[in-house]
Amino acid sequence: MIGYVIAICLLLVIVYVIFLYNSIIRSKNETENALGSVDATLKKRYDLIPNLVEVVKQYMTYESNLLSEITRLRSSINDDMNFDSKLEVYKNINKELSSIMLNVENYPELKANKNFINLQASWNEIEEQILAARRFYNTSVTDYNNSIKTFPANILTNIFGFQPMKVMEFDEVVKQNPTAKELFK
Repeated sequence: MIGYVIAICLLLVIVYVIFLYNSIIRSKNETENALGSVDATLKKRYDLIPNLVEVVKQYMTYESNLLSEITRLRSSINDDMNFDSKLEVYKNINKELSSIMLNVENYPELKANKNFINLQASWNEIEEQILAARRFYNTSVTDYNNSIKTFPANILTNIFGFQPMKVMEFDEVVKQNPTAKELFK
């Protein structure tokens, strides 16, 4: 009789451990999925760059070096890069874009261009999507980190080597990435 009680208790512990492990894995997968969403949204923003360059270069003859650098940086991004490497390239692109957009004031006919106005609207929409994707990622990371740090899951964390993840904090250049309204005013 005592053997059955011990076997049932052991079985319950094993089932609970499996449940905890699967919960941690689900949380980790959700976080990785959220990171993919951030990456895809950032890529979407940078897919606008060729259109922006085309519209802007018709008017900005003196900024051709900046336009060439943006195009070069954009083409350096590839699917094999890890997210941190891509983020570094995105940061450099934002720096170059900021330089160009500071000069938009000098080209009133560019600001009135219909294609440029449409790019503004697209840029604003994508900026909102990036913020939403970042919020979702950071929420997922917080949930995952909480799941691996609370008892008794923290025991499994040590056994299976789960590592906490960092919330996404864009560095200052990316944080200061101007909105389309600021860029194209």
